[in-house]
Amino acid sequence: MPVAAQVMRHAATHPGRPAVRGPREELTYAALARRIQRTAARLATRFPGPGALAAITLTDPVGQLTAALAIDLLGGTPLLCDPTHLKTLLTTPLGDTPQPHTPARIDALGDTPRPHAPVSAGALGGMPLLDDAGRGLVGLVIDALPSGAAGRDVPLHRPTPGDLAWACFSSGSTGRPRAVVRTRGSWTGSFAPLSELTGIGGGDVVLVPGPLLSSLYGFAAVHALAVGATVLAPGRWSPGSLPGLLRRATAVHLVPHHLPELLEALPDGAPLRTAVIGGAALAPGLRERAATAGVHVVSYYGATELSFVAVDADGRGLRPFPGVEIEVRTPPGRRLGEVWARSPWLAEGYLAGAAGPLLADGDGWMSVGDVAAPYLPGEVLRLRGRGGGAIQTGGATVVPEDVEAVFRSVAGVGDIVVVGSPHPDLGAVVTAIVEAAADGPPVRAALEAIARGGLDAAQRPRRWYTINALPRTPSGKPARDLVAARLADGDDPNLRRLP
Repeated sequence: MPVAAQVMRHAATHPGRPAVRGPREELTYAALARRIQRTAARLATRFPGPGALAAITLTDPVGQLTAALAIDLLGGTPLLCDPTHLKTLLTTPLGDTPQPHTPARIDALGDTPRPHAPVSAGALGGMPLLDDAGRGLVGLVIDALPSGAAGRDVPLHRPTPGDLAWACFSSGSTGRPRAVVRTRGSWTGSFAPLSELTGIGGGDVVLVPGPLLSSLYGFAAVHALAVGATVLAPGRWSPGSLPGLLRRATAVHLVPHHLPELLEALPDGAPLRTAVIGGAALAPGLRERAATAGVHVVSYYGATELSFVAVDADGRGLRPFPGVEIEVRTPPGRRLGEVWARSPWLAEGYLAGAAGPLLADGDGWMSVGDVAAPYLPGEVLRLRGRGGGAIQTGGATVVPEDVEAVFRSVAGVGDIVVVGSPHPDLGAVVTAIVEAAADGPPVRAALEAIARGGLDAAQRPRRWYTINALPRTPSGKPARDLVAARLADGDDPNLRRLP
């Protein structure tokens, strides 16, 4: 069922229930349903038809959700993006149905993009973007919601689970956006198990404190609307607004980096009971701190390309998300292997065959190259790092996340990124970039003492830098490759050697 149809159903049964509150307005389910219908009716004359991609460049969260659900109502594929993302789309070679890349194809990628020639179709909130053969990668760009009379109601598209119905951008920790396309079933089918694991339902008020173009936050908002909950969508992370938002929220979706700030801002007597955490591992003690505040943490591992893979709902470790099979493929003689997943929630691939880490083996299994300790069904998944980030130093392999975990709870460390810096003899050396806490950066001698006590010799950082604020992806994760690039360039005045 289209999510838009579920919103219409909630509007019929609970018309006065708040549906979404953004920075500038709040809409009930009845008002949101009317706005979706009106938007769909005005866009229908310009929309190429079911399955076409609509790039939504609006910045207001209420407008973003309205446009996305209007396209959903028309049977299209909504894609929230910013102008930079849109430029990526317009310089991507056209391809056939999106496909994941198999290992054999990886070395063949990298052709020079062929720009598209946009063809204007008027100013009704959209512009078809076609190539010279008339094929459209982007069927419509929505940069404003159409205004005017509501017009006739738009009949619901007759959906199938295999419809290419949702798309979102993935940048992970690399900062390089890629549009991931998925079927309707791979998106909406996971709503029920997520609701069961988190308890989120129609009576909840769900705080989504980040940009909806991030798959983590976009999914959270759409799931909340599908189950009839109220979405609090401020549009960006803003610690100053947290106390007011937390006086209403009963559930929240976050990345681990923001959970300490949220707990610090939690007012006495606040109704918050559930925090759904994705994007990286939780720091030691953070789950227990949340429990002391009366907040139950449900953490998960996944990727935009794979959706949910494993979940930890009770603090006893990551286990397969409902419907997911997991393998860790460990080469002979190696202590870590790649995580592979097979499930109904996997994406179809990257838009127009763009390059990315997604691999498929032909038997329904996919991987984005993340690494874990050896795994057997029924065991806990011991995730060790994101794909492609391992540091080769003097013949040893260092997983950055192993090093980062040792320092995240140290006084003076707000956050930390570990990368490899080139070295003429060792190949690379472990380099730590510390985001200073509010009360100032840590003392290097203290960090080195902790490294000697908790890390192997190869894992210990040889170089230390401090930075006021790490660059981050839209979901809030540190942009590891961007940090490494700035470090290599050597001209970022915000990066300073830690004395």
